[in-house]
Amino acid sequence: MGLDTLVRCAELAARLDDPDWRIFDCRFDLAAPARGEQAHAETHLPDAFYAHLDRDLSDPITPLSGRHPLPDPDRLCDWLGSHGVSRDTQVIVYDDTGGTMAVRLWWLLRWLGHDRVAILDGGWQAWGQAGLPLQTSPPGAVEAVTFEGSPDWQQVVTTDTLNRQLQEGGDALQLMDARTAERFRGEAEPIDPVAGHIPGAMNLPLQDNLNQDGSFKSKEALQTLYAEALAGRDPDSIVAMCGSGVTACHNLLAMELAGLHGGRLYAGSWSEWIRDPLRPVATGG
Repeated sequence: MGLDTLVRCAELAARLDDPDWRIFDCRFDLAAPARGEQAHAETHLPDAFYAHLDRDLSDPITPLSGRHPLPDPDRLCDWLGSHGVSRDTQVIVYDDTGGTMAVRLWWLLRWLGHDRVAILDGGWQAWGQAGLPLQTSPPGAVEAVTFEGSPDWQQVVTTDTLNRQLQEGGDALQLMDARTAERFRGEAEPIDPVAGHIPGAMNLPLQDNLNQDGSFKSKEALQTLYAEALAGRDPDSIVAMCGSGVTACHNLLAMELAGLHGGRLYAGSWSEWIRDPLRPVATGG
C-alpha cells in the first residue's frame, strides 16, 4: 500500500535512494510561466524531475477551453513512462505554494488509476527549513518504462452538464470554488477577462486548507471545515472548480484527508465557463 495523500519531509528523506520512488518538482507561477522551470534548473530536491504545468500537465488552449485543458491521456502516460514511472512507482510531487500546483499531478495520476502519489507536506519551504539535501545538477537518467493508465471520466464534470443543471433548476451537483473570496465575489480578477462566479456555487478558498507554514491542516480541522461547507451533502455531489481546474484539486485533496471521498473536478472551471458570454455569471457573496 503506497502513500496516496501526503508525505512528510523526514519520510521522503529516508527514501531518496529508493529506485521505486520518483519525485517531481511542480513549482509554477501563472504570472511568469518560465519561473518554476528556471528555479528547478538552479536547485531542486535530489533527482527530482520537472513537471511543467502548461507543457507537460495540460493540453493546448482552444477557443472553447479553459486555460489548462486536461492533457491527452496517452501523451501523459508516455511522459510518465519516459520518466521511469510504472504502476509500481511511488510518486512524490512538490511545489513552493502550499501544494497549489503539485495537486494537478496528484489528481492526474489518480485520474489515470494510479493512487500511489503523495504531496510533500509543506513543500519546498519545509524541505529547506529541515536542512535536507538539495541538488544543483540535473536529475540522473532513468530507464523509460511503459506506464499503463486509463482515465476515469466519471471524475470529470463538463460545462454542458453544469449548464444543463442550471437551466433545469437542478441541485444534484454542488460547485465548490477554490478561488479567493475577492475573485469569487467579482471584486477582483487578476487573470480572467470576466469577474464573478457560476450561479449556485459555494466558495471555499483553498487557503483555508492550510496552516500558516503552508502545510495541510489536521484531519480533524479539515473535517470540521468541510462538514460546515457541505452542510449534510454527500461528498460525491461536490464538484471542485477554480480558475482553470488546477487549484481546485487542492480542495479535493483536502476532502480526501478529511475522509470525504467521491468529489469530482470541473476541469474547465471559470476560464472555460466564461468562453460563452450567454452563460450566466453571478457576483457578490
